[in-house]
Amino acid sequence: MANIVPLNSVVHRTLRVQAGAAARRGDTQRFVAVIVNEFSLLAPHYPILLSKDADTGTFYCGAMLGFDPGENLYLHDPRDADLYRPLNLQRGPFFTAGSELAIDLESPRIASDGEGEPLFNESGVPTAYLESIMALMRELQPGLKRTKVFVSTLMEMKLVEPMTIDVAFDDGTKRQVTDLYTIDQEALRALADAPVVELFRRGYLQLIYLMIGSLKHIPRLAQAKNRRLLEGSESLGAAPR
Repeated sequence: MANIVPLNSVVHRTLRVQAGAAARRGDTQRFVAVIVNEFSLLAPHYPILLSKDADTGTFYCGAMLGFDPGENLYLHDPRDADLYRPLNLQRGPFFTAGSELAIDLESPRIASDGEGEPLFNESGVPTAYLESIMALMRELQPGLKRTKVFVSTLMEMKLVEPMTIDVAFDDGTKRQVTDLYTIDQEALRALADAPVVELFRRGYLQLIYLMIGSLKHIPRLAQAKNRRLLEGSESLGAAPR
């Protein structure tokens, strides 16, 4: 259970955080919320899609990381170790509480063995790592607002359509993902000149094409999933020694 408290340079002077990507530290997410500020960094590596908040039904942008719940396929390929990580994964275990920075003391990222990134030096001054988290949060908050306006514009112009992803794997299993949405390219082509100019001037046309172009990573994700499934099948079928 989360235990989120305001970060304090006295109380949390010796606290350390394990910042790297790892399944045991909470990076096992199939779909992670992202902001439009990140699109140019995300698009070369991740499919950027939309989904609906389970509680509110509100659309939001996200990066697809896997096919099954709790699956992040980017954690298993050494070639992905240096990829850009979405801000919502980078920020863990930090949150904002009004204008203050808060931390989840129950997060698996809290280091218990003396390893990890220190948050403060001996004088209580924030370290370079904590400064980077503060900068991240300063980008994330206004980015969330800009992303909401972007998504609202897509909805108003009827540029969003549901997307079904059907994949068959070499071990005989299949996956169907139905809770995602993408840009309706036919509707985009059918727009009159005036709304297209509006999208261009607001910087939204570039974001739209980044989303469309990022769909090419879905087959790559499927290949990564296929390798994982085959490795599991080979392991189960191995003769005992």
